[in-house]
Amino acid sequence: MAIERLQKVLAAAGVGSRLACETIIAAGRVTVDGRLARLGDQVDPATARIEVDGRLIGGASAPIHLALNKPAGVTATVRDRHADRTVLELLPTAMVPDGARLYPVGRLDRDSEGLLLLTNDGEWAERVLHPRFGIEREYAVGLPVWLSNDQRAVLDEGTDLEEGRAAFAHPIRPASSVETARLLAVLGPPPADGLAWYRVVLRQGWKRQVRRMFATVGAPITRLVRVRIGAVRLDDLPSGRFRRLRHTETKALGAGKVEAPLAPAAPARPATPAPGSAPPRRRAADLRPAGVDLGGSGQPPAPRRPAPWHVRPERPTAGGKVPRGAGPATPEGEDRPRRAEQPDRPVRPFRPDRPTGSGRPKRPPPSGPR
Repeated sequence: MAIERLQKVLAAAGVGSRLACETIIAAGRVTVDGRLARLGDQVDPATARIEVDGRLIGGASAPIHLALNKPAGVTATVRDRHADRTVLELLPTAMVPDGARLYPVGRLDRDSEGLLLLTNDGEWAERVLHPRFGIEREYAVGLPVWLSNDQRAVLDEGTDLEEGRAAFAHPIRPASSVETARLLAVLGPPPADGLAWYRVVLRQGWKRQVRRMFATVGAPITRLVRVRIGAVRLDDLPSGRFRRLRHTETKALGAGKVEAPLAPAAPARPATPAPGSAPPRRRAADLRPAGVDLGGSGQPPAPRRPAPWHVRPERPTAGGKVPRGAGPATPEGEDRPRRAEQPDRPVRPFRPDRPTGSGRPKRPPPSGPR
């Protein structure tokens, strides 16, 4: 197995978070192979004997990735003496193996509800949380009244908070009737009738950011539900229930940064010629139409046409040139081939007694009644 930092090995074994494990190491409570451990030590968890307060620490637990529909009033933390109920209390004991340390991925304040991820995989959680990976979070916002055009314009443009400029990743849009119906079916308790539902998307992760942004325009939020994190959606998961993430969902969230679409390249601006100088000659490559290969001549290849019917391949044209597609010309001094002899045609005999032209007699008119 690969050598890793000691605090990472302790966190994977369920001792605590990495920061808490660093504090335990600095306090002298950890030994590795009988010697006192120090911050910065690297160990092989497959071969090293690691003890915390004299208790042997086992290997890392199998990674667990869960999706939970957190109800309102539940605190998204592992332990809090001031909280009436934490998210870990919603999970059955069979879902948490001995030694595994599950914790929520990111924040979801006590009054908010919806999709919350839990895991014991620290590297995967960092990829989901860190802003540089660009994981989107979508929320359903329930308001007492609909927003005005001015309020929507201010929110779409962004507002100033204590941390800096807060902005949504996409413009605010009203939720469709299908989205609202599916959402109301999984919320508990059901929201009041007549709420105006919107959908917003964030890439930032500041504390109570959505509520604070709507408060700047005088629109207090009645219900706030997170419905999507990256490729993972809330869908039909009832309030207070959980499910395991599918392999495709886990892989998509841990894949890293979402690449932004490439912007179209701006056309190059032509250079301005100096005063009094001749304009630059345009190259053939600049004159050709798109998708046409001009070759070396700079012009599109002309279609090959057959020689005209009156041009014989064996005879040169005027100037001694051979037309395109014709055979070689006959050298001077040689007899040109003649046309094949035609068979004798019968000659009509001359009849001097039959007048021709204007002297031909006219046919007599027909006799008898018509």
